[in-house]
Amino acid sequence: MAPEHPTNPPRPLPLQRLLKALRPHRRQLWLAALCSVLNKLFDLAPPVLIGLAVDVIVRQDTAWLARFGATTVPAQLTLLAVLSFVIWSAESLFEYLYGLLWRNLAQTVQHELRLEAYGHLQQLEMAFFEAGSSGRLLTILNDDINQLERFLDHGANEILQLITTVLAVGGAMAVLSPTVAGVSFLPIPVILWGSLRFQRRLAPRYAQVREKAGDLAARLANNLGGMLTIKSYTAEAWELARLGEQSEAYRAANRRAIRLSAAFVPLIRFAILFAFLAILVIGGLQAWRGTIAVGTYSFLVYITQRLLWPLTTLGRTLDDYQRAMASAARVLDLLDTPVSLPGGSTPLPLGMVEGEIRFDNVSFAYQGREPLLRHFDLTIPAGSTIGIVGSTGSGKSTLVKLLLRLYGLQGGRILLDGTPIEQLRLDDLRAAIGLVSQEVFLFHGTVAENIAYGSFDASLQAIERAAALAEAAGFIEQLPEGYNTVVGERGQRLSGGQRQRIALARAILKDPPVLILDEATAAVDNETEAAIQRSLDRLTADRTTLVIAHRLSTVRHADRIVVLEHGQLVESGRHEALMAAGGAYANLWRVQVGLRPDELLQL
Repeated sequence: MAPEHPTNPPRPLPLQRLLKALRPHRRQLWLAALCSVLNKLFDLAPPVLIGLAVDVIVRQDTAWLARFGATTVPAQLTLLAVLSFVIWSAESLFEYLYGLLWRNLAQTVQHELRLEAYGHLQQLEMAFFEAGSSGRLLTILNDDINQLERFLDHGANEILQLITTVLAVGGAMAVLSPTVAGVSFLPIPVILWGSLRFQRRLAPRYAQVREKAGDLAARLANNLGGMLTIKSYTAEAWELARLGEQSEAYRAANRRAIRLSAAFVPLIRFAILFAFLAILVIGGLQAWRGTIAVGTYSFLVYITQRLLWPLTTLGRTLDDYQRAMASAARVLDLLDTPVSLPGGSTPLPLGMVEGEIRFDNVSFAYQGREPLLRHFDLTIPAGSTIGIVGSTGSGKSTLVKLLLRLYGLQGGRILLDGTPIEQLRLDDLRAAIGLVSQEVFLFHGTVAENIAYGSFDASLQAIERAAALAEAAGFIEQLPEGYNTVVGERGQRLSGGQRQRIALARAILKDPPVLILDEATAAVDNETEAAIQRSLDRLTADRTTLVIAHRLSTVRHADRIVVLEHGQLVESGRHEALMAAGGAYANLWRVQVGLRPDELLQL
């Protein structure tokens, strides 16, 4: 007999997952639902009042209201007026309450889901962001969560009131006239069957709509970020055409969904019309024969409309429901994405960090690529300055990403002061490391705010001191508003060299025990590089420093220089020793300064 293979349990429906997410607000959810139900019950009362009014006029002192002591017509009409006032007031009160409760719940859930989703997103590894697109994530965090908010604001109430209408009216009709009730309920199974069929067919169409919306947002975000490249290559028409294609795909997906959803209401109306005509005739004959009272017949005619006509909105309600569930699935899928690099539990007090770093037999490969590091070993003594050089793609920046635990290892360990970094609390580990990346990112805000990023309570004096050490104070003071100058989105109002010096000042202000300069002088001119180089002695004092550079002049005075090629450490030593060895480092130096091999021996 063939062995049984374990199967994954079926995934809960989006509605089940959404209700689970709403558990912290179940009290408010129940109150809102109760107010919706009570509002609908009072809303259904006017047909009862009309039937009672007809009964009073036709039967007078033998009318149903006479049982309560009102024997004359004026007394009964007065009682009817009081009942009408109470019912209308109660209906208005509960409409106010359900509106208040549902809308506040929608806003609260929207707020919490967005923060929860973004907070979870920040815990995911960098490979997740490389596999997806920022536009798709923006669509989930914004459009999809807004879609859920709209459903909780309106759609949930409409569904509850529709169910209440069917149960309340159907029960009343069954008591007053089983025959009429039977005829009234004839189209309901057809309507429900049709609704479920439409729902099953609409669900994948709306999922596709949300998918196309994500593609469109990704294209827009990508193009806005690359506007300089688009303009410099005169690709405006090309990009407009590509955007047009994706916008058309989004419109086509919506068309397919609309074509189906728009057909729902007209079909339902025919089923309702058949039931209404049957009730009009059958109920009228019963009243004519005296089987039921005229007031009861009046009630049945009016209440039938209240039962059947709201079902015409079922198409729109299902439409909103399917849009909301498609959005809920995307938001909850993001929340369900596992965190593959959880932090450890060992605290790392900042004042206790010495800064010894050891790569022990480390192996690593980016997803879908050949291994980059194989059994890599490197020890960096505490307080030393290490230069890391090598050709593009040799693994220099990868070492930094692994040390920061932006990616997980496939083998080996990385230790900080003898403790494997996966055992350390993630926020403590990253607090101990200051990074100046070759890809500088500045946030929309002032120069001072960007320097103080991560050190949010820093004083202006500390910010100015860090800027001076980074050789940034000179150009900052020449800006229109000095440290209060707004740098623009991604720092676009500053030059590349200015952005890099602000990023360096940010790391200096953090004052970490481990400092990493990843091509920190790549975008500065020679004069600025020389100025930064002069300050490196002060910056690297009493801290472990990793300097990754293409410009070998940046690492010339490092305590030790390591040379990487294809993820392997091929040379190690001080500048003078490596030059004398005439190996990979000397060749790199020759290429940069334009010397012949025999001229290297004279250096």
